[in-house]
Amino acid sequence: MSRRLPPLNALRAFEAAARHLSFTKAAEELNVTQAAISHQVKGLEDVLGISLFRRFNRRLMLTDAGQTYQPALSDAFDQMEAATRRMRLEEQTGPLKVTVANSFAAKWLLPRLPAFRARHPDIDVMVAASDSIVDFTRDDFDLGIRFGLGRYPNLRVDLLFDDEVFPVCSPKLLEGPHPLLTPADLEHHTLLHDEVGFSELPHWGHWIEKTGVQGVRHDRGHRYSHSSLAIQAAIGAQGVALTRASLVGLDLEAGRLIRPFGPALKSNYACYVVSPKSTADKPKITAFRDWLFDEVGKTGGAAAIP
Repeated sequence: MSRRLPPLNALRAFEAAARHLSFTKAAEELNVTQAAISHQVKGLEDVLGISLFRRFNRRLMLTDAGQTYQPALSDAFDQMEAATRRMRLEEQTGPLKVTVANSFAAKWLLPRLPAFRARHPDIDVMVAASDSIVDFTRDDFDLGIRFGLGRYPNLRVDLLFDDEVFPVCSPKLLEGPHPLLTPADLEHHTLLHDEVGFSELPHWGHWIEKTGVQGVRHDRGHRYSHSSLAIQAAIGAQGVALTRASLVGLDLEAGRLIRPFGPALKSNYACYVVSPKSTADKPKITAFRDWLFDEVGKTGGAAAIP
């Protein structure tokens, strides 16, 4: 059902004049002329068919109808002002919903989030970890971090960093009857694979071919549904993982993992920050995007690698 209301400008003019009991002060508040206020109020009275003011030479008085009407209008404008203030505050602060892949959330984003919360305590971050790519037109998210080729139509796309893969393992594998010192020593150790399904991401077969090492079968070893699981197995000295630099920077820095040898292989895939173009410049989204780039800038790349 449509609302049958008088013109908004006329209502604003009357409400301001009624509060001040002055067309002059109402005109100053609304930044219009006194004549405009008088015209708007007269038009409102004509629409309503009721006199709202008693007009004297140097003062105004509200009629009984005006006294009844003014408080209700003032309450309505107060509610609109409060709603507008809340909406603007929500644009600048409030919840920020971020979609990110499982392993990247666990190994890169979550350990660093306290730094963002310290910088922006008024922005509540909700992280949804999933390897499915969300549809921003259907799903309620503000920003995403994606690992891929950067082809995301109708979104703002910012390259966060390029990535590469290399072998990592626990320092414990440098000891024992078969210390892991050269690529050939992989023959005596378990290869750890992740099954993340990125066809452009180098795997053990590519790495072994690149090194030219003999006697090491690339198809043997244990397989995991997420990179973070393969990394955790490597930390537990269960084998050697070939994984992305972006996912192991903190583990390398802390000494939980080491790079026993090279080489590192570049990937066509990279890490991107994406968001709908229509909302990409919201203050809270800009704040999070800027923080992500600051975090990457601290290490000069995907990960802090000693």
